[in-house]
Amino acid sequence: MYGSPALKVGGQMFVCMASHKSAEPNTLAVRMDFAQRDALVAEDPDTYYLKDHYVGYPCVLVRLSRVHPDALRDLLGGAWRFVNAQRKKKPARRRQIGVLRQRRV
Repeated sequence: MYGSPALKVGGQMFVCMASHKSAEPNTLAVRMDFAQRDALVAEDPDTYYLKDHYVGYPCVLVRLSRVHPDALRDLLGGAWRFVNAQRKKKPARRRQIGVLRQRRV
C-alpha cells in the first residue's frame, strides 16, 4: 500500500506499515471497527494511537515497539476477520456486471 508492505485478503488490505507522514516510524495501521479502535486507544494510548489523517478510516495505529506479541497476533487475526467480513457483505463486482448484462438483454 503506497509503497509500504501490506497484508491483504481478497485484494483488500487488512494491515500495513503506516506510510502517512503524520504516523510515527515503525507503526502498523491495522483495520478494525471504530468502536474497537476507540476502546484500544482509550485503554492503552502508549501502544495504540490515531493521527488526524487516519481518523476517518476504520483502523488504529500500533506502535510496534510497544505492542505485546500476543496482542499483535490477536490484532492481525481480528483485522483479517474484519476485512473478510466486509468483503462478504458486498457482492463481487463480476456478479454485479453479470446482473447488468442480464437486464440489458
